[in-house]
Amino acid sequence: MIKVDAISKHFGGVRAIDNVSFEIKKGSITGLIGPNGAGKTTMFNTIAGLHKPTHGRILLDNEDMDGLAPHQLFDRGLLRTFQLAHEFSTMTVLENLMMVPANQLGEKLVNTWIRRSAIKKQEREIRQKAEEVIDFLKIGHVARELAGNLSGGQKKLLELGRTMMVDAKVVLLDEVGAGVNRTLLGEIGDAIIKLNRERGYTFCMIEHDMDFIAKLCDPVIVMADGKILAQGTAAEVTSNEAVIEAYLGTGVKNKKPAASSEARS
Repeated sequence: MIKVDAISKHFGGVRAIDNVSFEIKKGSITGLIGPNGAGKTTMFNTIAGLHKPTHGRILLDNEDMDGLAPHQLFDRGLLRTFQLAHEFSTMTVLENLMMVPANQLGEKLVNTWIRRSAIKKQEREIRQKAEEVIDFLKIGHVARELAGNLSGGQKKLLELGRTMMVDAKVVLLDEVGAGVNRTLLGEIGDAIIKLNRERGYTFCMIEHDMDFIAKLCDPVIVMADGKILAQGTAAEVTSNEAVIEAYLGTGVKNKKPAASSEARS
């Protein structure tokens, strides 16, 4: 679904990403892990069109993404969530979901005069879809709650719900587990697996919680110092001595990378 081909991203003299290549296969849940400063977030931002690569290219479904802005990639089915949720805090959960679909008829003033019936029909359809998303995610008890009043985990579920309001091909999830209690994290993980298996969503996720990664992800890609350090199953990468060294600064085997809730990656 996504092919990263020899990508480098420099900020002045700093090589945040250094000649990195990998693939995110269609229908997979791919994990992207690594110690803080490894280049993971820069990689996400580059794939999502927030950064233009210094060298290399990125393909989405075999089409070159060079020069496409985030909203253009959104239209092509590439969605990105953030570690810190970007909800409309003074709107309800239902309203947040209904805001997602692009090019709504009611956005143009002239349509409110000459296409009222079409606007109402479209709004009913969007509302119905939003209610289906709410049911899918089991958040009906907060559907009319202001999004700003939600817990951290509920906001992450809302972010996931917003990806369901459009025809997503691939979703980049940035630390969905950060600041989320274990119960809600389990619900988020179950929703991701269900979307993957039942609706064919392709996911790539940055995460520090290795238990969460092991439950959801295959393969797992490890970055360190802007480069690919290792790839494989969660068990393979967590037993890789080079990975252990990158995380812990020790060559001792049989230690797993420590979980971290730090934002910087």
